[in-house]
Amino acid sequence: MKFSQMEYRRPDLRAIQAGYREITEAFPKCTGAAQQMELVRRHEAMASEYDTMRNLALIRHSIDTTDAFYDAENAFFDTASPELEEDLQRFQKELVRSAFRKELEQELGTLFFENMERSMKTFSPEIIDLLQEENALTTQYEKLLASAKIPFDGKELNLSSIIPYQQAEDRDVRQAAWQKTAAFFSAHADELDELYDKLVKNRAAQAGKLGYPSYVELAYDRLGRNCYTAKEVAVFREQVVREIVPVTCKIRENQAKRVDLPKITFYDVNAYFPDGNPKPAGGTKELVAAAQKMYDEMGTVTGGFFRFMVENELFDLESKHGKQGGGYCTELVNYRSPFIFSNFNGTSGDVDVLTHEAGHALEFYLQRDVEIRENAQCTMETAEVHSMSMELFARPYAESFFGGDAEKFRLYQLESALNFLPYGCLVDEFQHAVYADPSLSPAQRKAVWRDLEKKYRPWMDFAGLEFFEAGGGYQRQHHIYSFPFYYIDYCLAQTVALEFWSLANREKEPAFARYFAFLQHSGDHTFLELVQEAGLQSPFAEGCLKELSREVMETLEKSPVK
Repeated sequence: MKFSQMEYRRPDLRAIQAGYREITEAFPKCTGAAQQMELVRRHEAMASEYDTMRNLALIRHSIDTTDAFYDAENAFFDTASPELEEDLQRFQKELVRSAFRKELEQELGTLFFENMERSMKTFSPEIIDLLQEENALTTQYEKLLASAKIPFDGKELNLSSIIPYQQAEDRDVRQAAWQKTAAFFSAHADELDELYDKLVKNRAAQAGKLGYPSYVELAYDRLGRNCYTAKEVAVFREQVVREIVPVTCKIRENQAKRVDLPKITFYDVNAYFPDGNPKPAGGTKELVAAAQKMYDEMGTVTGGFFRFMVENELFDLESKHGKQGGGYCTELVNYRSPFIFSNFNGTSGDVDVLTHEAGHALEFYLQRDVEIRENAQCTMETAEVHSMSMELFARPYAESFFGGDAEKFRLYQLESALNFLPYGCLVDEFQHAVYADPSLSPAQRKAVWRDLEKKYRPWMDFAGLEFFEAGGGYQRQHHIYSFPFYYIDYCLAQTVALEFWSLANREKEPAFARYFAFLQHSGDHTFLELVQEAGLQSPFAEGCLKELSREVMETLEKSPVK
């Protein structure tokens, strides 16, 4: 079904709650596992209907944050979801203590129950009001960023449409674009400080009421991290500092030479070539056609998947006023459809969307017939392996997307892959520091960010941009406000994606087959199990990052683009 034809109906919250009370009461009275499985299926039906409508409202609100109807529907879900969580958890408590659990595990799997028990720790009726407040605050933050109207080049731009100017060949244009961007954030600095302060204190209060030492542990459980802890993540970050940061300093030196500058400043971070960054060879229509050709060549399943997306208009790709920034992929379970949201702006990021978000969408497409949705839902670092690996599997098809800029893109892509890792770790360590001490003032948080910039990006020169120089840069990163502790997932996934890239350099077909298996088993295996079964190293393993960075640098040295 086409997205425009999908009917939205606000869920009847009271009816769903009554349904959950009914199956919760009936569950312990069942005389066998088969009867309990029927109640699990009723839970699945109610949850799927609710989630489908919630995501429909989310997508349409994202597309136009000024639409009054979907703004109200989004607000409804901000309030309703925490209320429904109480009824869901009552049912889950009966499920995990079932007298027939061993029989249920035969059908549902042991990981299903382990994940559910972890999730149950993260909620109590005591925190419903805090969850509702948290939802409202993150919505307020997203709407604030979407409201940006930046006067530039005779136009009124938003935070997505000004990006091409931040990457312009002319350094004066880049500088002016960043100054205008900084001016927007400076004008809203107090509001952004207040929002984040409220979010940090809100989340710390949730953790306290739930009996966690801090919000860090609560966030890890909410993200379903079932095979590593903050200790392993800290080891990974230190490996990035030791093995990757020196390499990225060298990459930035090479970049400065290419663009004939004594050094790279903040204005120059995204200017990789003297004649401009690689640009897509066409607009939206041409890029979608190129993506279809690529996915057809990858195989009949991938070709059919992307054709399904196109025929059912399961994209909203172009930037416009009032539209939420960034990009994402979500699922509409009852319509058996993924949906891709983005903000095309004429940069290489447009192609990234058609590979990155399509990696997410492909995983949902492959598992859309899994009966029990919990067994098709993976943790976030696993999901990001799907997307970031697809970006790298698309490298052989760069000519279709970039024409004569294909080799420039290939160089840019690998440099960006390594450059990202320190920034991702900066975001992660910042959040660990903030939630370890929720009493930090806004000024102290900015000082933490500024100090971590020196640790992870020692080459950075803010060239007098006061907002960023003072440590305000974290306020641009919407994950910090809206998806706490998610960002390290990108770093872990980038590491695994580079391992798939390394394997594909030697054996293309076997590498893609292993990736396909990774996709198809993502919901019923842990992240580290999937990595091991794919024959790859754990990102936490000593030496993994060192070897990958060496191979990337050797590939960059062979590039015909200098």
